[in-house]
Amino acid sequence: MAITLGVIADDFTGATDAAGFLVEAGLRTVQLTGPAGIEDLPDGLDAEAVVISLKTRSTPAEQAVAESLRALDALRGLGAERILFKYCSTFDSTAAGNIGPVTDALLEALEEDVTVLVPALPVNGRTVRDGHLSVHGVPLHESGMRDHPVTPMRDSSLVRLMEAQSAGRAAVVPLAAVDAGPAAVAEALEAAREAGARYVAVDAVEMRHLDVIGEAVRDLRLVTGGSGIGSGVAKAVLADAASDGGEPADAAAPSARWRPAAGSAVILSGSCSQMTNRQVARYGETAPARAVDVDRAVADAAQHVDELVEWAAARQAEGTAPLIYATAGPEEVEAWQRRHGAEEVSAAIESLFGRIAAALRDRGTVRIVAAGGETSGAVTRALGLAAFEVGPTIAPGVPWTRGVPDGIDLALKSGNFGDEDFFADALRTPDLDETAPRG
Repeated sequence: MAITLGVIADDFTGATDAAGFLVEAGLRTVQLTGPAGIEDLPDGLDAEAVVISLKTRSTPAEQAVAESLRALDALRGLGAERILFKYCSTFDSTAAGNIGPVTDALLEALEEDVTVLVPALPVNGRTVRDGHLSVHGVPLHESGMRDHPVTPMRDSSLVRLMEAQSAGRAAVVPLAAVDAGPAAVAEALEAAREAGARYVAVDAVEMRHLDVIGEAVRDLRLVTGGSGIGSGVAKAVLADAASDGGEPADAAAPSARWRPAAGSAVILSGSCSQMTNRQVARYGETAPARAVDVDRAVADAAQHVDELVEWAAARQAEGTAPLIYATAGPEEVEAWQRRHGAEEVSAAIESLFGRIAAALRDRGTVRIVAAGGETSGAVTRALGLAAFEVGPTIAPGVPWTRGVPDGIDLALKSGNFGDEDFFADALRTPDLDETAPRG
């Protein structure tokens, strides 16, 4: 399998997010849960892009660099000529963070001297103007990210954020250049490089700006940013292939033959984001929902798992898709952490959801919706999945995926993605038409 685009993502749902945008752009895409997943790919699997998910967002920088370089080697071994380093659209990385060190290591390995920083994802409210990142119009350092428990973001300047954690200088390509088109962006990027910049933050406030940037950076071997720039890069890759006599881009091709697995479904929610709290509340208004007893998850996990699995299986037998959640507000989460410790609570909840997913899969569940990056990672690890085919998008940044080779369908959602009806929408996505042929 020879691919044209490789993606290194710093967390699991971020990888799925990026893969979804590649598929929407028209690239046949496979996602792996680490470089070793390449060994598990079946012969003849047709893919133009491979996304490797890591868990390096908040690990020590040395570990993040080493794992990212291993992923790079794996992707280059598959023939990838262009690399996207995907991180969060809110640039989750403090002054001691990993985006800078990983970017430096990738630049050195690829023998490149400049790259771009494009975290913007306007469809989800992440925009960059004058090099400053905002969330739904609120500067990053004034948004809810200011008090993130792992990566508190206290600055909105991409230049300052990047220079604080990297070995080079940063510059900005302003919105006026992006509005002027790809040639103007390429010219501004070259001017910044000649002036000594190693990283260039590019403004973007609309999704169309990402297509402009994608075309402008078509000659860069390394691009960094959020999932949205993946769409722009993918479109440029497809345009290059068409100009070389390849097939014209068909944005519907990767998911046109997708059909949902027929059978029971479950929703597992561990995210405590504001949006996921609203999604849990909305779904629970019309469908069976049960909260995890976190104290028991810590002290009596085996029996509690059995109870939750029996409860969910009974609801599935009634023809519904049950929701099991550990989603809660800040005060309740703080109370759990005071009683048991933050790391202990997180580990217990992850383990519980993984065990539930595996038990329900063994009972015939064929579709799982997981909310939260840690929850999604725990579920996929418990299911023993190393690779996924990526299908149609449910909401911006959240596609359906299918485990390779076992065929279970998974929707893996970052905490704040989707609207309040996401869970219900995921189970009735129009793209998953029962009349479509099975891919």
